[in-house]
Amino acid sequence: MEGVEGDAASAVAPLAKWRNDFARAFQYYLDRSTPHPVHRWLGTLVVAAIYVLRVFYVQGFYVVSYGLGIYILNLLIGFLSPKVDPELDVLDGASLPTKGSDEFRPFIRRLPEFKFWYAITKAFCIAFFMTFFSLFDVPVFWPILLCYWIVLFVLTMKRQIMHMIKYKYIPFSIGKQKYAGKRSSASSSGVSRD
Repeated sequence: MEGVEGDAASAVAPLAKWRNDFARAFQYYLDRSTPHPVHRWLGTLVVAAIYVLRVFYVQGFYVVSYGLGIYILNLLIGFLSPKVDPELDVLDGASLPTKGSDEFRPFIRRLPEFKFWYAITKAFCIAFFMTFFSLFDVPVFWPILLCYWIVLFVLTMKRQIMHMIKYKYIPFSIGKQKYAGKRSSASSSGVSRD
């Protein structure tokens, strides 16, 4: 009896080692991709295009695509929302400034950009994998799902934009003023340093 348990344990050990090695390598490359957001998003765009081509080619899996769209919309709301919502959370000093005289506090997202990217990429990969199983190909009239998703997107974004206007925050740094450090007296007087 003990010999059978020993054989099972020895068979599981290489599998656990392989899984651990794979997890380490995956985390290594994930960590290396962190400072390259443009490349990461381009890769996600390629994965999304492959998924769209697969759905177009198969002419099915519209329920999977609808679920993917709802999930991405949910992630987008987390990405655009502040970490501390003034409507929901008790103010503990880490809130958004509501008046012009309030101290500047940087915008901190509820869902950071890296986690947003990772979740979207993983969702497209899982949805692509699901397109190989006919169990998930539920026959539906896809234009109704598309119209419903568009209405849901518009209503959700309207609510989010109204929240941004009410609490005066912008979740993007595009177009915001950037401050340069103090200039040295030599460069401001026109003297060049060679």
